[in-house]
Amino acid sequence: MPRFIAIGEALIDFMPNATGRLANIDTFTKCPGGAPSNAAAAAARLGVSSMVITKLGEDAFGDYLENAMKSAGIDTQAVMRTNKAKTALAFVSHTEDGERDFIFYRSPSADMLLEPEDIDPSWFESGDILHFCTVDMVNETCRKAHDRAIELARDKNCLISFDVNLRFPLWDNVEDLKRVALSYVPKADIVKASKEEINFLGDFESPCRITTMGKEGARYQFGNIDVTVPGFDTSAVDTTGAGDSFIGSFLANVIKRGGLPRDGETAIEMLRYSHAAASIVVARYGALSIMPCENEVDAFLAEHRMR
Repeated sequence: MPRFIAIGEALIDFMPNATGRLANIDTFTKCPGGAPSNAAAAAARLGVSSMVITKLGEDAFGDYLENAMKSAGIDTQAVMRTNKAKTALAFVSHTEDGERDFIFYRSPSADMLLEPEDIDPSWFESGDILHFCTVDMVNETCRKAHDRAIELARDKNCLISFDVNLRFPLWDNVEDLKRVALSYVPKADIVKASKEEINFLGDFESPCRITTMGKEGARYQFGNIDVTVPGFDTSAVDTTGAGDSFIGSFLANVIKRGGLPRDGETAIEMLRYSHAAASIVVARYGALSIMPCENEVDAFLAEHRMR
């Protein structure tokens, strides 16, 4: 079976032990995270072979992250270590509705030191999916590493997936973020963005576009297919990793089914499955280490069919 390969940041999310503004939070719990790594964990938990391409610091947090990836079933052969920077950290705050605010400690962090020369052509095989986001795009050298990975994956007939996953606090100029994000849209076969991110970027075309809208649902556009499914009526305690679990589970099913859905009925089924995975995740604290397995998603769908 082809593999799910994610490239980009791996970091420690320090999750608050209370709701409120970061300035008022006294204690945190460390959790493994980073959008590409979260998505890889989501796919791995659903039985798809997954790998992460990243750099971690030669420090205790790097040890913690690498062990967490292994525990989630992720292949860590492409997880490199460096003594030139520390492992990235992010401090997160939650509002009462589960939404988040971030402060990042990464100037630079180890993941930002990924270079084109680090990318091994042997990592890619025909049918694999390469998945990336924008967090590491702040650094030009790291962008070139992504470009190299995309080039190698394209040469091997892999699908390229791009989750724009905008993080405004990382950029000195949001227009630079917009420019960089839009420059990667044409390089991808699949682009996933939230409704708010599309409002910021402006409308764009992609061979396959997936729009997530939280509880309002998700939209799938591919060729002549344009379908939308509603979300599930569930309570959120933490939305960290929700979008990552959605796209990770969707791409896992793309691999299992041998390609993107080419009819509306299959697309709806896959969107509902991904929404179920995300709904489970938002009811938990954390991200990478709390992705659901197949039995949990199947049980969630069975329960909500009966309502």
